[in-house]
Amino acid sequence: MSVVAPAPGPALPPVRYDGVDALLEAARSRLDRISARAAFQELVGAGALLVDIRPAAQRAREGEVARWLPALVVERNVLEWRFDPRSDARLPEASYDRRVIVLCQEGYTSSLAADALRSIGVERATDVVGGFAAWRAAGMPVSGVAA
Repeated sequence: MSVVAPAPGPALPPVRYDGVDALLEAARSRLDRISARAAFQELVGAGALLVDIRPAAQRAREGEVARWLPALVVERNVLEWRFDPRSDARLPEASYDRRVIVLCQEGYTSSLAADALRSIGVERATDVVGGFAAWRAAGMPVSGVAA
């Protein structure tokens, strides 16, 4: 019995990696990043949804967005599945036209995450400049140990 190798597929372009700083810069070039105060205003006045992607341990240590605000906790490792309207694992809030504002601790991971949401069709996704640290420093409502 002889084994036949599969026919080669189309050649893939070489992967180019210029470092994480370039990756972050490219992601941010596709976002209209907003301040903590602007995020708060969109939450209470324009129906936006804030999504905190920080791990549970970080939220416990640093505090959280006040629970009375329309915010969700969706850890980073499942974000795309929860917000892709085509996914079986999507949240009821998942929609291509929903304004989704992503929040991490300092505003780095959230930029990459918001850009990933845009790449799956959530065109109005963005993030908070400075993350939760900026949210808390701006006097936005928080709960937990940092309140």
